[in-house]
Amino acid sequence: MLEISTEEKLKERIKELSCLYDISKTTSTNVTCSESVLKEICEIVKIAWRFSNDSIVELKYSDFYFVTSTLPKDTIFQISPVFIFEKEVGFIKVHYPSDSDAFFLIEEEQQLLDKVALEIGNYIEKNHVREREKQLQRSVERIDRLSILGEITAGIAHELNTPLGNILGFAELINEQNIDRQVTQDVSKIINAAIYSREIVKKLMFFSCEMPQNMEVVSIKPIVVEALSLLGPNFKKAQVSYELIFDNPELKAQIDNIQLTQVLFNILINSIYVAPENSSITVKVTDDASNFYIEIADEGSGIPEEIKSRIFEPFFTTKPIGEGSGLGLSVVHGIVKSHRGDIIALDNHPKGTIFQVRLPLNS
Repeated sequence: MLEISTEEKLKERIKELSCLYDISKTTSTNVTCSESVLKEICEIVKIAWRFSNDSIVELKYSDFYFVTSTLPKDTIFQISPVFIFEKEVGFIKVHYPSDSDAFFLIEEEQQLLDKVALEIGNYIEKNHVREREKQLQRSVERIDRLSILGEITAGIAHELNTPLGNILGFAELINEQNIDRQVTQDVSKIINAAIYSREIVKKLMFFSCEMPQNMEVVSIKPIVVEALSLLGPNFKKAQVSYELIFDNPELKAQIDNIQLTQVLFNILINSIYVAPENSSITVKVTDDASNFYIEIADEGSGIPEEIKSRIFEPFFTTKPIGEGSGLGLSVVHGIVKSHRGDIIALDNHPKGTIFQVRLPLNS
């Protein structure tokens, strides 16, 4: 390594301090981690090196890659790893062409590069933390909204139960005593509408967790098989087949049998609705030491990213008016949560959606 004069060292030191100041200023004024910020940091580092005209800065982080100019085939370089949450995720390098007269590297520049790598890691870390905080805040707000809506929904369901029971009871009484054909047809419409409304109320009560649970240790496979069997006509009408995969046919868990059936019905009906003709829906059941998992995978068009966060909200539906109440998946969400489990929607490849339900083996 060649010696440099005290005056040159002083100039380099000023450049180093300016480099760190400029990087700090850039990261503090850009709260969102973007490619433009990382590129700007590379340009700042290039200027800080002693022979900046010959230096080439290369930065690699996750899927991001940038180099200030085309790299020659052979170079000599200094490198510092970039760490995020104590995990190495990339690097920053400063290259000199191997045939350059400015081939020698100085120790102070390596120390500066280490500091720059640390600044980059801290900057990306802060942005990860900030994004995580935003997600948590949105989750808290959503839980608050659902909690309030659950209370309102429970009240509405209770208020509607009595008049609906009266409407249905009196309509059936009229139907029994009536001999007029037109009246019979009209009363039948009232009965069907009342029954439909009662089912909506039942879903509302499921959503608000007002339905009592009967938790028992039961075999899971018969429940899944029966649900698929009962939906046989739906599969046939839609010209869709299904495949059932059970890793452990003897699997047992402490659950509410009726509510698990409700979960399966609601997810499968949605999957059948979006599945194209001659496609297949896969139902896979696996387990580990503490939980069991039900995955229902279809080959439909998938769920757009912009609405994924809303699919479990009550009354949210993408179906045409009259074809869906928007309560199916919110009911599923409520039942799964009441069992201390969780449900997520994943992309199926090459297309479609996978609903994964996790439920504990023991309540």
